[in-house]
Amino acid sequence: MIIRIAKKEDCTRLLDLVHELALFERAPEEVTVTLQEFEDAGFGSKPVWKAFVVEADDLIVGFGLYYMRYSTWKGCRMYLEDLIVTENWRGKGIGRMLFDRLIEEARELGLNGMTWQVLDWNDPAINFYKKYEANVESGWLNASLSKEQVLRAEI
Repeated sequence: MIIRIAKKEDCTRLLDLVHELALFERAPEEVTVTLQEFEDAGFGSKPVWKAFVVEADDLIVGFGLYYMRYSTWKGCRMYLEDLIVTENWRGKGIGRMLFDRLIEEARELGLNGMTWQVLDWNDPAINFYKKYEANVESGWLNASLSKEQVLRAEI
């Protein structure tokens, strides 16, 4: 297995894994980003995300995708959007490999920490993060507006 920075050519496979995650998280209809939008956001003129991928047998079997977040309380932090390992490759240390590399990246960039979300019913993920002594918080509710809601908002 090798770990490396994602390339534009990886985006099709990364989106396949995003769809796999959405199915696992019981929300496959929520993935609405197009391949073009995904590629542009990572590799266009103003990239907003970076990812590390793990390859095994010439196949990307997992990735960790992040972007910068600014907290008025904490300063610049890494926001881990997704940490995904395809089902058949789980339990082989790939998640740890990716998470360790993301921690290393946060150190290299001089960030004030990392933040992410985990579903409250995803016990394997929660237990994984607790091995790092992560603070798994409760009390915050997610809020969002879809593209359609933004477009039709009366302002």
